Amino acid sequence: MQNNFWQDIVKRAYDMDRPLFILAPMADVTDCVFRELIAKYSKFGTKESLLDVFWTEFVSADGLCSPVREVLKRDLVYSDKEHPIVAQLFGSNVENMRNASKLCAELGFDGIDINMGCPDKSIEKQGAGAAMMKNPENARAIIRAAYDGARDAKKEIPISVKTRIGYNKIEYKTWLEEILKEPITTLIIHFRTRKEMSLVPAHWELAREIIDYVHSLRPDLIIIGNGDVLDITDGIKKYKETGIDGVMIGRGIFGKPWLFNAIGFEPTLKQKFEILIEHTHNFEKTLGDSLIRIINSDGRITEKVVPGKSFAIMKKHYKAYINGFTGAKEFREKMMQCNNATEVEKILREFIKENFVL
Repeated sequence: MQNNFWQDIVKRAYDMDRPLFILAPMADVTDCVFRELIAKYSKFGTKESLLDVFWTEFVSADGLCSPVREVLKRDLVYSDKEHPIVAQLFGSNVENMRNASKLCAELGFDGIDINMGCPDKSIEKQGAGAAMMKNPENARAIIRAAYDGARDAKKEIPISVKTRIGYNKIEYKTWLEEILKEPITTLIIHFRTRKEMSLVPAHWELAREIIDYVHSLRPDLIIIGNGDVLDITDGIKKYKETGIDGVMIGRGIFGKPWLFNAIGFEPTLKQKFEILIEHTHNFEKTLGDSLIRIINSDGRITEKVVPGKSFAIMKKHYKAYINGFTGAKEFREKMMQCNNATEVEKILREFIKENFVL
């Protein structure tokens, strides 16, 4: 397959005796603003970075084929500094998946990933996410549609699938056997069932068994593990123990955009607060209200001011940034009352002034 970036980065990681390190897709977390900070502070694209691939938040294929597609395309914004980057899509409509995949290829993404593991009920009601595991026939059709969509854009970029080890119980063989018949180059496995959500420890004890099974069917397939990978050290440990090709880090990145920095950069509390101020202002500027053009079903074009993402999304990061010092809990509670970046900066600047020598 042409333009398969996976081959090059796997070889590079193997030469360094380490796993591939992948940024997990997390809704309302790994947006373009946070990814930009990760690229900056993890020195992405240099020898000082251990990060190999960026992943977008997941985006609805149906939505990208609807009149509100211009709104959803904000979730597909990325910078030139983020290559390679994979666009993650979800959906159960074959035609829409093909068209959405074509769009992602045209936007210059290096790969397309299909979410077949999300346990959110609203996603499953659409027959997407983890519900795909209950409909292998449609799942296969969706993979082919993504592949064909990229080819429609005259690009053959790699298609991957992110899934789980079962729906109600650990039962991965029949499911994986089906989807591995399709032209995917990479498989990302969350080592929990859909029923388990994230309520139990990930079943990394099954990793080697699952890897052996997958390679018995597809020796060439790249396998990425997901679930409870805490940090770089933990990722390397899991790689050594299981032989997996790579690990995907999700919750471990919260409040730590420098996590993948190979030289072990660990900011001071003052530096963390400066990064948080930067993060908050960038979020408000980039993902705030915007004027968009909407193409109606009759072809008419109208302009509309679309409310940006809720500022409350930023508050998910505060607990991760603000910890490790006396009074952190009370300070976080104060931060939770903020409604915009100006208020956040004011409070943080006051704290810095009172507690650090400038």
